[in-house]
Amino acid sequence: MKKSILPDPFGAARNTKGFGEMDDQNDPVTMVLGLKDVRKCAHNWKTFQSGAAPGRIVVPSEVHIRDTRQIPFEVDPPEHKDYRALVEPWFKRPLEEDYSAALTKQINTIVDEVLNKDSVEVVEGFSLILQSRALTLLLNTPFEESETWISWGTHVFRSHGNSLDGDKANILYDYIDKRIKQAAENPGDDLYSKLLKSTKDGKELTHEEVKGVMILTFAGGRDTVINAITNSIAYFAEHPESLARLKSEPDIINNAVEELIRYFSPLTQMGRVATQDTQVCEHAIKANSRISLCWASANRDERTFENPNEVVIDRKINPHVAFGFGTHNCLGATHARQILNILVKTLSEKVKSIDILDYKENIEELGEFKRKVGYDKLMVRFN
Repeated sequence: MKKSILPDPFGAARNTKGFGEMDDQNDPVTMVLGLKDVRKCAHNWKTFQSGAAPGRIVVPSEVHIRDTRQIPFEVDPPEHKDYRALVEPWFKRPLEEDYSAALTKQINTIVDEVLNKDSVEVVEGFSLILQSRALTLLLNTPFEESETWISWGTHVFRSHGNSLDGDKANILYDYIDKRIKQAAENPGDDLYSKLLKSTKDGKELTHEEVKGVMILTFAGGRDTVINAITNSIAYFAEHPESLARLKSEPDIINNAVEELIRYFSPLTQMGRVATQDTQVCEHAIKANSRISLCWASANRDERTFENPNEVVIDRKINPHVAFGFGTHNCLGATHARQILNILVKTLSEKVKSIDILDYKENIEELGEFKRKVGYDKLMVRFN
């Protein structure tokens, strides 16, 4: 089996009962697996809320390592709409010409650097660097800040594999507190200053509200973007014909990016908490219990996607939910898409082939399921 393949562990359960079950730190989760059911539950925010205890909708739960609410991610309507209106224009900036040009320059530089090396470890030696440098553009902060973020590793809340680490999380929280204080004392053109000047219901955002947006910004687009980049490079290593096709047919790069995101689904799932006794897939759900919207399973649903377990590089109809769905769809999706579009275009123009030299898979333990989400290590040579 090719190293870049990500098998679908959910298929049997998806097509029989429609759900799976897992225990998460003694807080059980019912996993919704079919695309139609996932979209239905995501849309029904009144029954399946995001505004539960901070950290509880994340799988694995983060209630033990933070009490700051991530905004607007962990807020439901109508309040969610107000917060989102404040920040969404900022997160759409990657579509601007100057922003795109700066991101293109960053990515070209990184690709040129690895082309001059005999080998590179992609996860920390390429993807983490690219994600961190690109984040300086999103936050509009000095480029040098990326070195600090790179030093944190691929996940801001985890260490030693997948275990949650409160001490490591505190490094991020302390960093954000410091940057908010600096922006309050010396306002600039960065996201911290933008948030501190923003108002909701006639009042300026509090330190805690600004911190909530910033935690989401740092945590939400870190390992997910790293997984997407790393998995895409592994795919192109084993499918050089796709790289060659994208060079000759650049008009299908957008299709290719959406397909890679669908197939790899960098974030496996996201939770919700039931506000009342209800059911999913004819399975009873008690009030205050948790469900998860399993994006990775929904994106392989054969009732919607033809040949769902293959990368169809020019797939035309692709209603994937890798960036979520409904009210709480991913705030950073525009930024992530721009990174991948520019990266794929740059690779197609500059790289003829990629050799995989060594690798170690990253496997998630999800109750009855085990899912390869990406790699802990991927050593390659760019040619």
